[in-house]
Amino acid sequence: MVKTPHHEGEQAVQRRAGEGHEGWGSPMFDAEIPRGFVPFLLRQRILVIGAVDDAGAAWSTVLSGPYGFIETIDERTIIVHALPVPGDPLDGVFERVRDIGLLAIDPEHSRRVRINGVAKRQGGFLVVRTEQALGNCPKYLQQRVLLPDAVGTPPPTARHSTALDEAQRRWITEADTFFIASRAPEHGADASHRGGAPGFVQVVGDRKLVWPDYFGNSFYMTLGNLQLDPVCGLTFLDWDHGHALHVTGRAGIDWDPGRTEAVPGALRLVEFEVERVVQLDNFTALRWKFAAPSRFNPVS
Repeated sequence: MVKTPHHEGEQAVQRRAGEGHEGWGSPMFDAEIPRGFVPFLLRQRILVIGAVDDAGAAWSTVLSGPYGFIETIDERTIIVHALPVPGDPLDGVFERVRDIGLLAIDPEHSRRVRINGVAKRQGGFLVVRTEQALGNCPKYLQQRVLLPDAVGTPPPTARHSTALDEAQRRWITEADTFFIASRAPEHGADASHRGGAPGFVQVVGDRKLVWPDYFGNSFYMTLGNLQLDPVCGLTFLDWDHGHALHVTGRAGIDWDPGRTEAVPGALRLVEFEVERVVQLDNFTALRWKFAAPSRFNPVS
């Protein structure tokens, strides 16, 4: 797909927020991978990806591998030596060329790199052709230290539902981080990160989530996509035990200042309606130890 040079969704959100300017956001970033990203990618053990399946549902998930599993071949080609695990919502999705969002994230040093493009599976790996590459600020990234991989991890097991059960609602309420995938027509897919103090995601019953949108870089790449297409997918990791909770649905922006003022640090709220849930136990052998909260997290 040929991407358009302007993102009308981002510009609409920027105008409403009173931030940014014409051309601010996606149009600022080239397709070529900056040289400084290459060693960073080689040092990562996890890669967040986002895409839309054949049914039109957006999902985010996490790929993992040994150091070096994210390999840069040339200025616009990345080979990811990993695929979604069996039972993952994105397992088998990349049998044909598809829009993809990538987020390489380093929890230990609070760094992240964002790359968007198209991808297709070739054998046991993904080939990504880049369309955008940018560095992201470290705001709201909690610090975590990588522990030795778990030994003898059983194969992943998946549980499907159309609503969140009590344990899943508690999981989300206690989370300090989640990943979000979005996609807009003519603009491709995107994978991003949201973080805050535990409880920053509010669970409203078994099919609704609400979270604050904090001050960031004013690009509004995620909200810009949602402005054009509300479909999105969330991933919550169990960093201690290697499980993953994937949720897909639709999100909208709540601009009501009365509601926003009641949430510390919020500039606006995002309301998400749950449509499908996939919980993957034994998702990964990676284990992380919480080290410190982000200094940017609003204090309640």
